Amino acid sequence: QVQLVESGGGLVQPGGSLRLSCAASRSIFSLYNMAWYRQAPGKQRELVARITTFGSTNYVDSVKGRFTISKDNTKATVYLQMNSLKFEDTAVYYCYADLGGVDYWGQGTQVTVTS
Repeated sequence: QVQLVESGGGLVQPGGSLRLSCAASRSIFSLYNMAWYRQAPGKQRELVARITTFGSTNYVDSVKGRFTISKDNTKATVYLQMNSLKFEDTAVYYCYADLGGVDYWGQGTQVTVTS
């Protein structure tokens, strides 16, 4: 069983920055494909950014150039650096891990962009 624990959410003004962290409980973290999803009120959960075991990344168009996903295998942690935040980035952000087709989710962390 894998546990994912997110942190780093909060309130931020438009144009501000936050960094989300997701710590995994398993030592074979480097074998996981990792991602961040988000779900805004009344909307479906969407993929925000993904990073493979080899470090390849991809992003949803709405965050390209503003968000950066990265990981530290030694700390079994994946990050989401969010810059130039917009009102529409407000959502609960979820960490996701895929190990050999088995899905794991974190509990979510709230990000609220407000003036």
